[in-house]
Amino acid sequence: MNQLTLDLIKLAFLAVLWLFVIAAVGVIRTDLFDQADSPRRQRRVARQLARQAEAPPPRQRPAAPPRASRRSRSAAHELLVTDGSLSGTVIPLADRQITIGRAADATLVLTDDYASTRHARLYPQNGEWIVEDLGSTNGTYLDREKVTAPTPVPVGVPIRIGKTVLELRR
Repeated sequence: MNQLTLDLIKLAFLAVLWLFVIAAVGVIRTDLFDQADSPRRQRRVARQLARQAEAPPPRQRPAAPPRASRRSRSAAHELLVTDGSLSGTVIPLADRQITIGRAADATLVLTDDYASTRHARLYPQNGEWIVEDLGSTNGTYLDREKVTAPTPVPVGVPIRIGKTVLELRR
């Protein structure tokens, strides 16, 4: 191999190495200094909230909802943190989603090292509560089973996010 080829290979390797370092620093910066407080992010969140406030509530109720749906909707009234640093915290359930993670704009802000910035969400659908993992690093567990797709949550079954354990309660 001639000297020019070796120099080009060295230069390409150096460029790939620098791209890796820049990507790693970006991930660390995002993890340490969540971008939830940036002015651009605040404006975007404010616009989303304004749009949601202006939009009329969607009409999804059928003319005669099934009895099981009514029963399961009234089954859970609160989300209780049973284990972890926020143990004893109660969040009343309404017909809105609950976001869980380390982000400042999450409904339940965790200080758990094993929780991602936007770890999971809990939302009502067809009269029951659904848990969905939002691509977290360490996963979300519903009664020792890893959540890989949106999954219905029965009342009293533990949801584990890192060291934090949550339950739906009546």
